[in-house]
Amino acid sequence: MASKGFIELLRLADLAKTRSTGLQSGKGYDWRGVVFEVGDQRLVAPMGEVSEVLNMPEYTSMPMVEPWLLGLANIRGRLLPLTDLPQFLHLPNRQQKKQRKVLIIDNSTVFSGLVVDKVIGIEQFTRSQYRAETLDSDSPFAPYNHGKFVKDQQDWFVFMPSLLAKDPRYIDAAM
Repeated sequence: MASKGFIELLRLADLAKTRSTGLQSGKGYDWRGVVFEVGDQRLVAPMGEVSEVLNMPEYTSMPMVEPWLLGLANIRGRLLPLTDLPQFLHLPNRQQKKQRKVLIIDNSTVFSGLVVDKVIGIEQFTRSQYRAETLDSDSPFAPYNHGKFVKDQQDWFVFMPSLLAKDPRYIDAAM
């Protein structure tokens, strides 16, 4: 199923949630992101950096690549490299492959799929909720973190796929 449809469903669910609480959607919010989980870590990626969310597609394995590069999937005629994000970060997978989701990153330099354990939905934040505090330096997510939002007494750490796309280890998956 096309992930743009999935993103739209998430947006509509968020709209229904804000209407039921009496808040106007889009009013007072400055930032929106896709909330996902990898291992025990809940993260939020900017909406502008995630173009789609897919169910785990069928893919073809490739020889002579790092084990975290699962293979290539044909998504509407484009070959999408699939990266097992937990494996790339040396974390255990919490879900079976069929239950996992794929965040598609499609920008001028990278077209890639990040396989994550779970996609939860879309969350909205205001500027006043942002803190320039990062994850601990020993966290595998630290190089890709850009601060956090504090909302409902919970930390929402920002994961930047654009920072991952600049990582030489990620770009060069050949063995």
